[in-house]
Amino acid sequence: MDFEIGIVCARCDAYAPFGTEACRACGLALAIGSSAPSARTAFNELFLPTTAKSPTSIEEPMDQAKNFVCRSCQTAVPIGHKFCGRCGAAVPPEILNIHTQFFGHLQMPGKAKLILIRGDGVEGLSYQLTADEHVLGRSGQLILPDDAFVSPRHANLFYREGSLIIRDEGSLNGIYVRVRGSIEVHPGDQFLAGEQLFILESAPVLNEAPDAEGTYFYSSPKYQSPFRITQLLEGGGPGMTVCARGSSLQIGREGGDLNFPSDPFMSTSHCRLEDNSQVLFLIDLNSRNGTYLRIRSEHKLAHGDYLFIGRKLMRIEITAA
Repeated sequence: MDFEIGIVCARCDAYAPFGTEACRACGLALAIGSSAPSARTAFNELFLPTTAKSPTSIEEPMDQAKNFVCRSCQTAVPIGHKFCGRCGAAVPPEILNIHTQFFGHLQMPGKAKLILIRGDGVEGLSYQLTADEHVLGRSGQLILPDDAFVSPRHANLFYREGSLIIRDEGSLNGIYVRVRGSIEVHPGDQFLAGEQLFILESAPVLNEAPDAEGTYFYSSPKYQSPFRITQLLEGGGPGMTVCARGSSLQIGREGGDLNFPSDPFMSTSHCRLEDNSQVLFLIDLNSRNGTYLRIRSEHKLAHGDYLFIGRKLMRIEITAA
């Protein structure tokens, strides 16, 4: 028995061979639109063996969700277009002005996030600071178990009157905050530049009197110096001590008063200490890796501040209130 496959008119049920554009009986258009498969395709799918179709990619519905559907003709209109490309209808203002919003703890006004910085400035783990207080150390809410220079209870981050405060909890190695431009310092302050740790000290009082027998102590030439710095070595022992020859003392890799040519984290001109009318300032000279000052007790943090705790570099991000 022979079979003939064709198209049946949806209006009058009349038969028409494949390829017929209109029903010969009633004139109804038989061409199938682009949104549906052709008759030949339908025949192949029904009677010829086919390979399994791959499932629809998840990106396809996601791409569709990015478009606005025209309320007049139901055509997808890409976000950012002002008019429908098919019927010309205007896109509503509330769609034109729509903005992407991210939901999460960071969107809470006035709350902050602490981000660990790995090598070359790459961001690592981050911690949402949404509780009343956040104890950081080898134990507590924010744990750094792999850093031997971090005390068990090292620091506490908490909010006071809408501001984020960091407090030293009696740690051995302290908390260092990156200097923005310049900051006033005092004798006893410690600061980091490159891999070097320094302590600022007052200039020693010179004893120029002779001994009991009237003999003077012979020494190198003495210079008037308003302050000096001492390098602190691992274990707390003193390293080099340098007195300021004038009103300032510059530290860097080369060309300064105190140079560390083999320190890979030290800039050529890294920082400078300056005596301005008996007030001392620590000035960062736009160094690549920054200059960090140890806080004495607690410190009010701002958006973008960098912290050095133990061997960990961190950055603070605060959502505007």
